[in-house]
Amino acid sequence: MYEAVATVVGTVVTEPVKRDLPSGEQMIGFRLASTARRLDRETGEWVDNGMLFLSVSCWRRLVAGVEASIHRGDPVIVQGQLRSNEYRTRDGAQRRDLEMRAHTLGPDLTRCTARVERRRAAQPGTGGNISAVPGAASAETGVVGEQDDPKVERSARDNVPVNADV
Repeated sequence: MYEAVATVVGTVVTEPVKRDLPSGEQMIGFRLASTARRLDRETGEWVDNGMLFLSVSCWRRLVAGVEASIHRGDPVIVQGQLRSNEYRTRDGAQRRDLEMRAHTLGPDLTRCTARVERRRAAQPGTGGNISAVPGAASAETGVVGEQDDPKVERSARDNVPVNADV
């Protein structure tokens, strides 16, 4: 098995599927397609120049973000450990599959827009939804407890915290 860290830009081609493993861990996986394109100087048109398909698996904290944000058809950038798995099919044919264990994943902002919502540690009794807490964060107020904190720098443009912990 060959392993390398790589970044792949592509499109999610299957709806992500979350799995609960016997160990208690969760993972979410999907298939990604990345198409190499080149400009045909004679016609002035962009031409597809080969396609790469790979399976992407996401673990730990990445599971919740992918489950809430990523769907089939979304343009994404994925960085992680690339692996080549060789196996034999039932009929004896030798096959190779490419898999990426994602470390980081996000929308490709050259092909879409995105609204960023930071995840916070769950408050007791809220199920992780901080807006259920009185005085919780909002787009107008920033993050809970940051309004009066002198260590939190705010942007001059919109009074939003710029150095708060993620």
